[in-house]
This record gives sequence, structure tokens and C-alpha cells, in this order.
Amino acid sequence: MTDVTTPQPGPDSPIPTRERLLRAAAGLFRNKGYSGTGLAELLAAAEAPKGSLYHHFPNGKSDLALAAADWASEQMRQVIAVSFDPAPSFQEGAKTVCYKLAKLFDLQGKWSGCPVSATLFEGPENEAFHQHAAKLFEGWITETAQHAERLGLPRDEARAAAENFYILLQGGWQLARVRRDSDVIRGLHLQLRASVQTQKNI
Repeated sequence: MTDVTTPQPGPDSPIPTRERLLRAAAGLFRNKGYSGTGLAELLAAAEAPKGSLYHHFPNGKSDLALAAADWASEQMRQVIAVSFDPAPSFQEGAKTVCYKLAKLFDLQGKWSGCPVSATLFEGPENEAFHQHAAKLFEGWITETAQHAERLGLPRDEARAAAENFYILLQGGWQLARVRRDSDVIRGLHLQLRASVQTQKNI
């Protein structure tokens, strides 16, 4: 699995300026957060002139942050799809997601944050960023809940299982960063299984 939080160029093809900006923003925001990334640093990493930033993203850094979060969110949705589509059960699909994200965690160097939360939650205190983050996370939860229902969970349980999964993933990623240990993420599906079983017994 490739690094799904940073856009990758095609083989032997030049990287368009917009893609270079997205790629640089996704990496820097993921590692340093929105506030910790300076505009000059971002432009240097993208090897792009300042004018090109405002050509592609009229509001500058804030527009770029929203676009980078959208890109990373779409990659996460692809991980969800390739993990759950062939899965025989919700638990097996969740296990595959955990293993793929653990591998990504190792590839990133064990200190990077969630690309959406690092970009939008640590960004400026404005309603647009908060609403955008909520929309992206809700998209992950809704898609995962649909897979859970398709794989046999009742609708209410499917929604609860999906929400619990992403609560576990967010907390587990932070703990893995502290410990620098991807096994924290790799084992999250076991806690999800226990949570689903508890719901069935209530």
C-alpha cells in the first residue's frame, strides 16, 4: 500500500504545479499541522512560485488546506472500499483497514498525524474549517456503516460500529504516535470486535 495521504506522481511524468502544491501541503500539514507550516516553507517544498498558489487556490493557504484535506479524505475512502468490498464480515474489513493504516504509519515515520485532523482541527478557528472536517469524517462513517449493514449488522448497530471504529482509529493513531509503534493500530480491530459483541448483548 502506498502512502495514501500524499499525492503521488505518475511514472516518468512531470508533476503539475497544482499537484505539487497539494503534495507538499498534505505532507507538511500532516507532519507539522496547519499553523506550524509557513507559506514560504510550503512553496519551497512544492518548488512553486507564490503566484501559482493564488492562481490555483485564490484564498491561499486556507484554500490549499481544504483541498489537501479533501484529497487525503478521498484516499481514505479508497482504503475503506478496498478493505470492506471483499470482506466476509465487518470485523474482517475493519481488520484490513487497521493493517493498511498500520503499514502507512510505518511508511510515514511513526510521527505523522491524521491528515484531515492535522490540517483542519489545527487550522484557524473558523466555522468553514470545522464544518469541512465534520463533512469529511461523516463521509467515512457513513460509508463504513453502509458496509457494516451490507455485511449483516442491523442499521443502528452498523452506525454505532462505524462510529466506534473511527473513535478507536483516532485515539489509536495518537497512542501509536506516542509509542511509535504501529502495532497499536494493527490491534484496534480486536477492541472493535469486543465493542460489537457488547452491543449485541445489551
